[in-house]
Amino acid sequence: MKTESVGGHPTHTRVLGNGPRPALALHCSLAHGGAWGPMAAELGDALTITAPDLPGHGQSADWPKDGNLHDIATAMAAALALRIGNGAPVDVLGHSFGGTVALRLAMERPDLVRSLTLFEPVMFSAAAADHAPEAAEWVAKQAVFHQLLDDGRPEEAAGYFHSLWGNGTPLDQLPETQRRYITDRIGAIRAAEDVVEQDRLGLMQPGRIEALRLPVLLARGSTSPGVIHAINQALARRIPGAHSVVIDGAAHMLPLSHAAVLAPMLRNHLGLPPRD
Repeated sequence: MKTESVGGHPTHTRVLGNGPRPALALHCSLAHGGAWGPMAAELGDALTITAPDLPGHGQSADWPKDGNLHDIATAMAAALALRIGNGAPVDVLGHSFGGTVALRLAMERPDLVRSLTLFEPVMFSAAAADHAPEAAEWVAKQAVFHQLLDDGRPEEAAGYFHSLWGNGTPLDQLPETQRRYITDRIGAIRAAEDVVEQDRLGLMQPGRIEALRLPVLLARGSTSPGVIHAINQALARRIPGAHSVVIDGAAHMLPLSHAAVLAPMLRNHLGLPPRD
């Protein structure tokens, strides 16, 4: 583990596994690179996974107040992909917010990405562009979250957010250090909305995502919020050759909770040898 400037941003990275093939893994909001431990335990014989703490998370520096979280995270991801691939494209895994960064990276820098594995990417704009009813329902839930933040109630906002996206354990039942970590970073959710909800970059404009030409696996849990189903369905329909899987009994944290179930699917998707 080390901290250094990556893409101009002080970034803490972990290297997990010792396989011959390099991969980049981007975690969800309010987590850190160590969240990829369960997947690395399943795939580390075939992959060497570089897992950064995204800006404002873990031991990486916060993003500048005059900067943009999604832009800085994508620049960081591009710099890491270039480094670990030595100029050749690498496999990129992304979960939730990290999945939106991974998707953007593949669209803007296809030369850096060999394959995409997206675990419930929260690209809400994809569901909205598809006119999915779940997208409108999600707007109402987000309004509750925003009101709590606007009212200066970050603990309640964090608890509400965690009830939608967490592992099923209420926030107030988590250890104090974990509760504080989530609450202190809850503003990061709002900081990415210009891309994932408002589509500032036009990533969901007709023809853009359809231009992807690489293997894409979309995975979601069967018990995740309905908007995730709508997002994955929209992306699977628009990305040429994308393969979509649903993990029975899993929720939003499926890369941690169901790594052993997902691993054979990833091996098949990436063309990796079976585990000994």
